[in-house]
Amino acid sequence: MKTSPLFLVLLILLCSSSALNGADVPYLTGRITDNAEILSPEVKRSLSENLKAHEQRTRNQVAVLTIPTLDGESIEDYALRVFESWKLGRKGEDNGVLIVVVPNDRRMRIEVGYGLEGTLTDAMAGRIIQNIMAPRFKNGDFDGGIADGAGAVMELLEGGALPQKAVNTGSKEKSKFFDMEGPDLSITERILMGAFIFGIIGLFTAIGIMTPGFGWFLYFFLIPFWASFPIVILGPSGAFKLFITYLIGFPAARLYIRNTDWYQKAQKDLRTKGKASIGGFTIGSGSSGSSWSSGGSGFSGGGGSSGGGGASGSW
Repeated sequence: MKTSPLFLVLLILLCSSSALNGADVPYLTGRITDNAEILSPEVKRSLSENLKAHEQRTRNQVAVLTIPTLDGESIEDYALRVFESWKLGRKGEDNGVLIVVVPNDRRMRIEVGYGLEGTLTDAMAGRIIQNIMAPRFKNGDFDGGIADGAGAVMELLEGGALPQKAVNTGSKEKSKFFDMEGPDLSITERILMGAFIFGIIGLFTAIGIMTPGFGWFLYFFLIPFWASFPIVILGPSGAFKLFITYLIGFPAARLYIRNTDWYQKAQKDLRTKGKASIGGFTIGSGSSGSSWSSGGSGFSGGGGSSGGGGASGSW
């Protein structure tokens, strides 16, 4: 039996169209569309009344949508499709906000209309997700997470402020590293950016600790780098603690290794031979103190510049 080429083309187009469309956009039935059926009737009623009162006070339209799964579609694309289909916000003002929760995919998003981006920024939306909604969801409390998240959105839109700390979920075994305040980065982003940043300044720190004479120059040279770069990964509080550790730890490490045999031998070789070998690297004394080389190739350290970047994610 022969298959028509036209039939195959149509079949491929049909499959591609289904894959691209992803989850269906539900019909807008009210301020809360709970297709995943995770909200209690009491919360749906009270939250809907609060959203209505907020719209009457501010003209902003805030809607909540829950859907079981997105069938592989990204939540960013889906939320945008829903927002455009529902046309949230008033024409010319673009003052709509959509909160999407996908329990089976463990994903959520706060989509903000153009007119409210200056009031409800990406960073603020990310903080609501991470500090208010996600802790509740981890405990299976969808009622509390959605109600508190929507309440925080309305509070911001009415000129209020966000809570600075995550809600207490009852769990005491949390990672101090990933719960520090700072940019909204996922664990993967923190690990990758941390490996890059700490790999570079950590290498120069190790060189400074092990290098006679020249190491103190690196100690002072690296101070602004240790004071600023870790903020991207650890936030201000964590970066400050790490900075203090560097200020104290670097001199302490140098004082410790100066009494080791290999360090004293390196100092003696520099004075008598003009060069010394440390860990496979060759140090040569010069007018600036010392220089490093490995395998016959030269290596020198100086000044440089670095551009910063930011990232945001959702739980």
